[in-house]
Amino acid sequence: MSAKTSRLNTGAPLSSQCVITREITVAEGVFAPGHLGELTRIVPFEMVDAVLVETGASQRRLRKLPARVVVYLLLAAALFEECGYLAVWRRLTASLNSIPIPKITATALWDARTRLGVHPMRALFDLLRGPASAIRTAGAHWAGMLVVAIDGTHLDVADDPAIRATLGKSSNQYTAASGYPQVLLVALVACGTRAVIDAVFGPSKPGESILGRRLVRSLHPGMLVLLDRGFATAGFLTATAARAHFLARLSASWKPPVLARYPDGSFLSRLAGTEVRIVACEITIATSQGRRTGTYRLATTLLDHHTHPAFELVRLYHERWEVESAYFEIKKTMLGRRVLRSRSWPGIAQEIYALLVGYQLIRIAISDAAHTAGVDPDRCSFTTALNTARDQVVQAAGVIADTVIDLVGTIGASVLGALIPARRLRLSPRAVKRPLSRYAYKSLKINRRTYKATVGIDISPPPISP
Repeated sequence: MSAKTSRLNTGAPLSSQCVITREITVAEGVFAPGHLGELTRIVPFEMVDAVLVETGASQRRLRKLPARVVVYLLLAAALFEECGYLAVWRRLTASLNSIPIPKITATALWDARTRLGVHPMRALFDLLRGPASAIRTAGAHWAGMLVVAIDGTHLDVADDPAIRATLGKSSNQYTAASGYPQVLLVALVACGTRAVIDAVFGPSKPGESILGRRLVRSLHPGMLVLLDRGFATAGFLTATAARAHFLARLSASWKPPVLARYPDGSFLSRLAGTEVRIVACEITIATSQGRRTGTYRLATTLLDHHTHPAFELVRLYHERWEVESAYFEIKKTMLGRRVLRSRSWPGIAQEIYALLVGYQLIRIAISDAAHTAGVDPDRCSFTTALNTARDQVVQAAGVIADTVIDLVGTIGASVLGALIPARRLRLSPRAVKRPLSRYAYKSLKINRRTYKATVGIDISPPPISP
């Protein structure tokens, strides 16, 4: 970068002027628009080309829109969800004025996306998915295990007859069909970094616990899976226990037998042929509308009450909400609650994979910066990282890395320069006074040693009843 300063010779004092020129390094020729700003360093040209060759999606002849450029266009579209594909193209080429860029129409972009298909985007997601954490990443591990969570959410798609025939529509008490058709997305998320380890999507029926069973392929013995009660089915718990440990909330329909009691208040039981420990806790939520107390029953395959105390398991279960935060970042921060652009099922699948890859790229950039600086990824703003990544795309900055590898980069520097304050200890100043009734004790089949806690990051030690 160079700058020149000059003073106009008009006889009157004028402020100095500064002329700034920038050097932009991109690919050559028609491949120049194929970039993602600084995020290109995480998904470089060589990776995209290898994916295209592997999936057989490389172009047979050189076109105005090579396959590599189309891949980056789809990833950039995930960062600019408020724009149509033609507007995304203008952002990719905004800083390439000195390079002859071919004129592209919306029809040409549609044809190029159709030719590319779904397989390259899925293969790219398979390459990039993962926990994006190191051994020392704050909050990523507990008792030597990687803490992960599985949950589902819905994405709205266009209300097109062909899509409606594939996905159907939801209903309510007023009408048989309402709202937009929806795609059910179920993801396995690392709680420490909120990175996506694996994801599946499809129609809402037969349900998230059935669709999510395909995620068992990505579990391994070094994981502890946090599950909501919607996933606490016999089939899902059995499949999960065969690959990893789990900590799941049980619904009221489960009536686990008491096989043995432990000093920490938990007891040994059996669910669907799997030995588990059952922990009952009383949790109070304090809001502006008042205080409300409820009972949670947690089941876990961690049977040793000495190495995995029940009270610590209750505290850990709060981390399950990290998967909800990940969905908020995808649906609200990236999508802005918008409907997906595509009007065909292959286009929807292609767009969802691009959205997941775009989210994963930002999460990797955040995790690299947090690990380098030694801070908790929870303190890194996803919105700051997304906005900086957008600026880098428009400026075509940092496309090709220098000889010195910098894990922080411009995106990481922006995130580290605007860290979110550390989570405060949200403790209730008053103890929960209402004990469980005798009927509740009997129905839960637990003793009177009950954990009374306030929802938050940390909770006070459990009072022991006599």
